[in-house]
Amino acid sequence: MLYKSKTERVMAWSARIICVLIILFFSASVVGAADIAGISGSSAELHKHYDKNLRGKTIGFVPLALGSPLMGSWDYSMRKEARECGMIYKVKDPNWNAQASAQAVSAFIAEGVDVLVVHNMNMQLLAKLLRKAEKRGIFVIQINMVSNYKTDVFVGADWYSIGLRQAERVIKYCGKGTGKSGKVAIMQGELTSAANIEQVEAIMSVLKKHPEIKVVASQAGNWDSNIEHDNMAIILKQHPDLSATIGIWGISHLGAAEAVKEAGMMDQVLVVTSGGGSSQICDAINAGLIDVYFNYQSLLQGHDIMTAAKLLLQSGLKPGQVKMALFSPVMEITKKNASYACFPYPFPEEMMKALEIDYPFPPISD
Repeated sequence: MLYKSKTERVMAWSARIICVLIILFFSASVVGAADIAGISGSSAELHKHYDKNLRGKTIGFVPLALGSPLMGSWDYSMRKEARECGMIYKVKDPNWNAQASAQAVSAFIAEGVDVLVVHNMNMQLLAKLLRKAEKRGIFVIQINMVSNYKTDVFVGADWYSIGLRQAERVIKYCGKGTGKSGKVAIMQGELTSAANIEQVEAIMSVLKKHPEIKVVASQAGNWDSNIEHDNMAIILKQHPDLSATIGIWGISHLGAAEAVKEAGMMDQVLVVTSGGGSSQICDAINAGLIDVYFNYQSLLQGHDIMTAAKLLLQSGLKPGQVKMALFSPVMEITKKNASYACFPYPFPEEMMKALEIDYPFPPISD
């Protein structure tokens, strides 16, 4: 969760309301201008404003790494929507390398992109660079993992809320009166990432209220499924009566799930995790590897990123003037809905063809 206190939550909602009011005010102003000019339809005037502020503008994306369903879906959504509105889309892939991530952000700042989208490896790495980008007149959108420096917009999962829901499912499964051991393992990601910090904090805030629950292991997997597999294999040998495991990211937690399967404990150990909702996960749920999955719908997150970028570019505001959050809606996936709740990955051919369409754009009149 980006804002933990009630006051900060209210401030977040206030910022969103202010943004809506700005857009409504601007829309009303445009319609008024159209009436004064004698233009019969306000939609033409709105489209003219839309085109002038978006067409030819550049949006640069720095993920942690391409190749995973999560970041691949963001890339797909942004690439598709940028093409549809005539924006120039660029991506620089640091491939999990912290230094390369900072270099990619620096390069986009030097290029003078109009919008910069970043996926922070941890809370500190890019903070100074993101501030620099805004001072250089670049709108900055952070996706899923926020830095210590809050930029124009954060788009992503409400990690604290997800952590609470994960812990509640574990309590229901192996808490008081269930007859189970109550032993729980937590498979963390990158210890200094916002997603990890906030989710684990929420999980522990629930579990510590239940003395029958014992966290027997809480280990860093650094978003690596092989590390999670090996860690879980050791934990299961040490605690053969383990009741549940909670993972921060579903793709890496598949490694832990495989270790549970190899130990013959799929009917004993509840596997709970979260992620962007690719078909790889739903396949794992149907196969019994994962029991409960909180899906923050990464394809829609990519759409939200582009919506935020379009609004910022049309708003008349300068970078750094607003601080807003768009928290992603979360869908709980179990075997009951796994047949339809995930997006296909790798993307099928028909979806990929959408990235090759040459859209016709009318000329922009003065």
